[in-house]
Amino acid sequence: MAVDHYENFPVASLLLPARLRPAVRNLYAFARGADDIADEGDAPAHARLERLEAWRAAVRDLGAGRPIQAPLSDADRAIFARLGDTLVRHRLPVQPLLDLLSAFVQDLSVTRYADEPALLDYCRRSANPVGRLMLHLYGRTDPADLAQSDAICTGLQRVNFCQDVALDHAKGRCYIPLDCLERHGLDPDDLDALCADPSRPPPDAWRNVVREQAGLARRALLAGSPLAWRLPGRIGLELRMVVHGGLRILDKLAAGGYNPWADRPILSRTDAFLLCWRAFHKPRPDAALPEHHDS
Repeated sequence: MAVDHYENFPVASLLLPARLRPAVRNLYAFARGADDIADEGDAPAHARLERLEAWRAAVRDLGAGRPIQAPLSDADRAIFARLGDTLVRHRLPVQPLLDLLSAFVQDLSVTRYADEPALLDYCRRSANPVGRLMLHLYGRTDPADLAQSDAICTGLQRVNFCQDVALDHAKGRCYIPLDCLERHGLDPDDLDALCADPSRPPPDAWRNVVREQAGLARRALLAGSPLAWRLPGRIGLELRMVVHGGLRILDKLAAGGYNPWADRPILSRTDAFLLCWRAFHKPRPDAALPEHHDS
């Protein structure tokens, strides 16, 4: 699937069964589109909120099996036409879609998270619904599968937060809990100087913050990783590559001295071959974090 955004992880890749790729593309188009309403362009906040509320009303209409009454643009109606077909064809629940929208609405007004529970609640709605929808597509919805899927998705979200400290700051947001910053004697406004001159080595306190957040991301990925080896066939292989993709980003972050301002880690084509090999090897939950050097 060609997309205009950098993506860490595959979208409707060839590893997925052909019968499910259209559904994954349609779900992705919904999630990406809603996220863009909250983040992209120069529309004022009230216009973004209006459009997200229209999307929320449209999802509720789909869930109730009635025609969409919400005021949507032609482009939005095309997204919802495909989404509606996917929901019916695969008997998917609409609550994960509503959870995603609630997170994107929250992005319009909430720019700081006081503590770990507040951040995890955001991840529960901004990331975990994607994994749950995928499990519904495969008919794997027992509590253990859902819980480990949630751990993987939260871990991936936290990987993204570690990568994008500078990008999020440019949008006026900080996804590092305030109590974590306080423990290290830092404030979100301290990011101004770091982002203004990313060539300057960050203070050790900032490296320690990123190291701590990366450790929590790694712990979540490893906690959910048994699901990737329990699921059969292509979905299991796809998920194993996703888990190892997140871990690879964290390895690169560590190798760069936990300095995403100067060296934002991303996955390259070379990494794809490594991930294919690693997909046949379980990550060691007790493995030490990789060594890193100061940048």
